Amino acid sequence: MQRTIPGAVQEAAERFGNALAIEEGDTRLSFAELADAGIHVARAFLAAGIERGDRVAIWAPNVHEWILAAIGLHATGATLIPLNTRLKKAEAAYILRTSGAKLLCTVTDFLGVDYVAEIQQEDTPALEGIIALRGSSDGATSWKNFLAHGASEPEEKARECAASVSPDDLSDIMFTSGTTGKPKGVMTTHGQNTKVFLAWSGIVGLTEGDRYLIVNPFFHAFGYKAGWLSCILRGATALPHLVFDVPQVLARIGTDKISMLPGPPTLYQSILAHPDLGKHDISNLRLAVTGAAAIPVELIHRMKDELGFDTIITGYGLTESCGTVSMCREDDDAQTIATTSGRAIEDVEVRCVNEGGDEVPRGEPGEVIVRGYNVMRGYLDDPDETAKAIDEDGWLHTGDIAIMDERGYLRITDRIKDMFIMGGFNCYPAEIENLMFGSGDFAQVAVIGVPDERMGEVGMAFVVPAPGKNLDSDGVIKWCRANMANYKVPRTIEIVPELPVNASGKVTKFVLRERAREILGG
Repeated sequence: MQRTIPGAVQEAAERFGNALAIEEGDTRLSFAELADAGIHVARAFLAAGIERGDRVAIWAPNVHEWILAAIGLHATGATLIPLNTRLKKAEAAYILRTSGAKLLCTVTDFLGVDYVAEIQQEDTPALEGIIALRGSSDGATSWKNFLAHGASEPEEKARECAASVSPDDLSDIMFTSGTTGKPKGVMTTHGQNTKVFLAWSGIVGLTEGDRYLIVNPFFHAFGYKAGWLSCILRGATALPHLVFDVPQVLARIGTDKISMLPGPPTLYQSILAHPDLGKHDISNLRLAVTGAAAIPVELIHRMKDELGFDTIITGYGLTESCGTVSMCREDDDAQTIATTSGRAIEDVEVRCVNEGGDEVPRGEPGEVIVRGYNVMRGYLDDPDETAKAIDEDGWLHTGDIAIMDERGYLRITDRIKDMFIMGGFNCYPAEIENLMFGSGDFAQVAVIGVPDERMGEVGMAFVVPAPGKNLDSDGVIKWCRANMANYKVPRTIEIVPELPVNASGKVTKFVLRERAREILGG
C-alpha cells in the first residue's frame, strides 16, 4: 500500500479502475479518471510556479474541485493549507500570512460570501494568485483557465514530481481553532496520514463499492482524511455534500443509495427527529462514525433499530494526532460505543497521567498523552509551543481528561481548560452532560462553569428539549439533584432551541460563555 497521497491516488486507479471515485451533481469521475485529473491539475500548479515545499491554501466548501486541487498540489510536492469556510476575512488572512501560502483556491459565492472579494481586502504579501474553483471574479483566475495553463508543462514532469513525493514530506498544515489563543499550524506528513486512515477505514469497515455521503467539511480531518482520502484508500465513492440539511440528506440517502454516513451526534438526532423520516428509503445505510460530543446510549440503539446501521463506531482524536487516537471496534456493545472513545489504534500508545506526568490507576481521571506515528511533526514556526505539546520522550500532551478502563478504552471526561472547581470539587462538564442525558428529556446539553462569589464557580447548563418534552428550569434542577452529587448540579438552566456548533459539529462553548455573561450580568 502506498505511503503518500499521490501514490495512493495512482494505486487506486490501478486497483479500482473504472469504479466511481467521485460523484457530485453531473460530475462523475472514475478512479482512473481521478488520477489523470490530478496530474492535469498538477501541471497547472507547476505552470503557476508551484514547487516542492510550497504551500497552497484551499478556502472552499465540499465540492469536487476541492479534491482535485488537493490531489494536484500534493502531486507537485506542495503542502495543503485548508481554511475553514466560516472564517472571517481577517482570520483567513492571518493563516495565509502565517503559512506563507503562494496560491489560494477558493469560490466566489458560498452562503452569500464572495471569498475572493473578502481576501482581496486583506494584507497577504506572500500570496501570488487566487484561483476561483467556482464562479468568476476579476481578482481570480477561473478554474477553467487555470487548468488550460497547465498545457505548458509536460505531463511526464508532473508524473515525476508525484512519484518523487516522500512519506516524510508535509502533506498538510491544518490550523487549530485558536480557542486558547492564535491558531497554530499543525504539520503532518503523507506517511502519517495514509497509515492513520488505512487503519481508521479498516476499523470502520469502509470498502470498495461503499457510497460515502461526506457532510463533514473538507477543511477538517473528518471530511478530508476520514472522508475523501479514505474513499481513495478503500475504493469507495465520495459524494460531497455542501451544507447539512435534514430533508436534503434524507433525500440523498435514498436517491444516491448512501451506505456510509459519518457525522456528529446532532446529525443522527436531527434525522431521527424529522417527521418525514418514514417517507424515505434509508435501507442502504450501513456504516456510521460519530463522536465529538456526549452520546446517549439510547441514540446508539435507535441508530441501529430505526436507521438500520450495521456498524456504529465512535472514536477520539485531535488535529495534532492526524485526527485519530482511539476507536471503538465493530463488535463493541452499545454502552461501550456511547460512553467511550474506544482503545488506541495499532502502533499508538495512550496513557492517562497526573500533573506530575505519572500514569494514574485505571478508573481514575488523568490527562491523555499519546505517542506514536500519528503525532504531528510540530507546530509551524513555533518551537516553544511544540515543546509544550510534545515532551522529550515523544508524548503528545492533549489537554484532554479521560478515564481509561481495564480494557484500555478511554472515556473522555473533559478538556483541562473546561474543568471548573466548585467549592473545592473538580467538575467535568462532559460528565455532567452525560448524566443529564440519562433523563431522556434532552436532545442536547452543554455545561459550562460560571463565576460565583461563594463557591468560586458553579455549573450552568444550556439544554435543548427532546422532541415532545416540555421543560422548565426548576424541573431540570430537581432532576439533577436527585441524580448526581450536589456539587455537580448546575445552578442555572437555560432552555434553548439549539446549541451553537462549529462546522465540525462541536458545541462552541466560548459562545455559551459569552451568552452566560449577558444572562448573568457578569
